[in-house]
Amino acid sequence: MRYLDAIAERGRDANPFFRMMGVNIGRFGDGKAEISMDIRPEMQNGVGWLQGGMFVALADEAMALALYTVLEEGEGIATVSESTSFLKGAREGRLIATGRVVKKGRRIAFTEGEVRDAGSGTVYARTSAAFVVTKA
Repeated sequence: MRYLDAIAERGRDANPFFRMMGVNIGRFGDGKAEISMDIRPEMQNGVGWLQGGMFVALADEAMALALYTVLEEGEGIATVSESTSFLKGAREGRLIATGRVVKKGRRIAFTEGEVRDAGSGTVYARTSAAFVVTKA
């Protein structure tokens, strides 16, 4: 079963990371995607801030989901490189991550992602990534 078909049929249960982290799937299609997640205490570092890797992981998943919407039959992806700028910390609340495809080539795809506060819209992190496009 293709990943997008599994997401449409089973929702977050199609992705073990989504299930573990409590990620909710929003909109996805046409090279764009949106997912959300509530910050839980076990996601915080030792001084009470959301651990930075959580921003990265959420953005990565949003970008990958966006990219899956433009893949051709038999194509897959894997992250090759990723760079995140942390703009502000978060301690609590709901995060919204958006991903968009900047350019998809035959072998490499470029994406951008953003993680923000669901209520205020404050941007916490921006990410750019390159993915290798594989053939089955």
